[in-house]
Amino acid sequence: MKIHEYQAKSILKSFGIPIQDGHVIESLDDAVSTLDRVYQEFNTQQVVIKAQIHAGGRGKGGGVKFSPTREKALENINNILGMQLITHQTGPEGQKVNKVMIAQALDIKKEFYVAITLDRAVGKNVIMVSTEGGVEIEEVAAHSPEKIIRVWVEPGFGLRPFQARELALALGLEGDLFKQGVSLFTKLYSCYIKTDAAIAEINPLVVTDQGQLVALDGKFNFDTNALDRHKDIVEMRDINEEDPTEVEAGEFKLNYIKLDGNVGCMVNGAGLAMATMDIIKLKGGQPANFLDVGGGANVDTVKNGFRIILSDPNVKAVLINIFGGIVRCDRVANGIIQAVSELGLTVPVVVRLEGTNAQMAKDLLDNSGVSIISAGSLSDAAEKVVNAALKG
Repeated sequence: MKIHEYQAKSILKSFGIPIQDGHVIESLDDAVSTLDRVYQEFNTQQVVIKAQIHAGGRGKGGGVKFSPTREKALENINNILGMQLITHQTGPEGQKVNKVMIAQALDIKKEFYVAITLDRAVGKNVIMVSTEGGVEIEEVAAHSPEKIIRVWVEPGFGLRPFQARELALALGLEGDLFKQGVSLFTKLYSCYIKTDAAIAEINPLVVTDQGQLVALDGKFNFDTNALDRHKDIVEMRDINEEDPTEVEAGEFKLNYIKLDGNVGCMVNGAGLAMATMDIIKLKGGQPANFLDVGGGANVDTVKNGFRIILSDPNVKAVLINIFGGIVRCDRVANGIIQAVSELGLTVPVVVRLEGTNAQMAKDLLDNSGVSIISAGSLSDAAEKVVNAALKG
């Protein structure tokens, strides 16, 4: 789960990490009063208007504007709030800005990058820092990989003091800034662990003219499987920033991610779903989605899965690939037959069932009288659904 910048900063602040603070508005009616509040609270007439969307590159897209005067601030708020902001992470359709942050303006001397995530290759959390702050880390990795310094944290030990010092030295921090850096890295790692974050990123982390390390931006992704432990973080979810179809799928306990292809996929189990998408591509097709219906596929699950998949107008054929381990294949077959009959589908449906009572399920499908293409193997199913999609 992702959250907005202002929410990420509130978490950082709760762990004692200095932030560029401010206040958020969702309506132009609140602009004047919130500006007055920011001016008074931070004793400044200069602010930064920052679009709040779940995507990076906001500045390049026109979503972050320095505002030296009240008139300019109101003009920027008016232009940004409600705009369709397009960045390299939103795609060409962009994302509507429903919230803007009116933040204090800071005088900046240096910009750094810092982030923590799990390095799955070695099974350890890794802290990455770079002197190339304010730049997308992908660009740094592509053009100056030597400028990304990594420190891996041993499980069970946490970030050791010498590692925090190593990170501060890597950024060239000295004197009081060195002490601030050591403290900040220690607090950020504690924040990352205690919130069950999948990634915690500050880009940029800046040095102000006053000699302070401050988080100018903040980004968190959280492990969805751990959210039951963090009700306060769950409340930060903004479904307006998510794909409506994915939100609807989540309400039915379906794991759905929309893709750009024309072959709809309904599979039980994430690993099998990935294998199914891979073989569709090997056969010359393009998956339209990732959809994991879980271990207990039934009539309602299949019906909801069909509705979600077919809400994508690009889908020209559907492949159902179910392994009957927890659930019997004949029950899944009956569910598919009922769902296809009730929904009156107009696209070809290829079904491959394997596992308990698989032959019984195949017989049910073949004799059902509904328009279903039965397949024996995964390779056979992939060939049939790709051909059906091409004809569609």
